[in-house]
Amino acid sequence: MRFKAAALQFIVIAAAIAAGSTTTLAQTRSVQLVGLGDSLMAGYQLPTNESFTAQLEAALKAKGVSVTIANAGVSGDTTAGGLARADWSVPDGTDGVILELGANDALRGIAPEETEKNLDAIIAKFKARNIPVLLAGMIAPPNMGGNYGERYNGLYQRLADKHQLTMYPFFLDGVAGQAALQLDDGMHPNAKGLAVMVERFLPVAEGFVAAIANKSK
Repeated sequence: MRFKAAALQFIVIAAAIAAGSTTTLAQTRSVQLVGLGDSLMAGYQLPTNESFTAQLEAALKAKGVSVTIANAGVSGDTTAGGLARADWSVPDGTDGVILELGANDALRGIAPEETEKNLDAIIAKFKARNIPVLLAGMIAPPNMGGNYGERYNGLYQRLADKHQLTMYPFFLDGVAGQAALQLDDGMHPNAKGLAVMVERFLPVAEGFVAAIANKSK
């Protein structure tokens, strides 16, 4: 009887330890994100640790969020380029994608309808792989004219509504037009500019990661 009692006690303790280990694993598992974008995501002319993805990852971790953000930004990339590399730029095991593309389309005067079509196809690829997307919006440069702006500026919201995505309206919010937060080219954010972008983007990113973590439980 003593042996049976001891054996039963051992089984109960072992089960408790196993359950505790599983819970700890679930709580400490790092959410894997990929930032798919252009030079704004890549961190043009900046050290790797000052890029948007690096600063966002650090900001999230500082708030106790377990996350890793891979930088799949390519300077000069368009939505067509992003579509061509979407599959291999976002590996299996990715939990979510921050999609930031379209600025170079506008700078090159690519038809907004083409930009929307490409982004739609990229999002569809990730949906087919069950990878959630956080869509970062952009605004057309004023020099492209009113007609172009009207056709371009609404495409991100349309895609967010169509695919029921989390969306951040304007990726360069707080930095566009602020010389002190830009490189000498007057287009790309410097490290301080990216810090401003991350600060404003952070609440949306927190919600995005939380939704992914809750879904995986």
